[in-house]
Amino acid sequence: QLRRTALIYGRDGDRYLVVASHGGAPSHPYWYLNLLADPEVQVQVGSEVFTARARTADARERARMWATMAAIWPQYDDYQAKTGREIPVVVLERT
Repeated sequence: QLRRTALIYGRDGDRYLVVASHGGAPSHPYWYLNLLADPEVQVQVGSEVFTARARTADARERARMWATMAAIWPQYDDYQAKTGREIPVVVLERT
């Protein structure tokens, strides 16, 4: 079933980044769980629509990508501080 979720996004080269923060809740947001089950997504940025494959940033790249996203939305650092789970950064790569 099609679901739409508006998210804050960042860029890492030609890739888009989103954060599965759920406001710092102890559980992942449902949209992130859906991406784990089916990583093929349709993305809309402004008037551009494209297909992409979603993946969770690995440990090596997460710190850099987290800093990118926290610079855009500083509250992500507050969200991470209030939860025991590591908040995922999701990388969206065009297909």
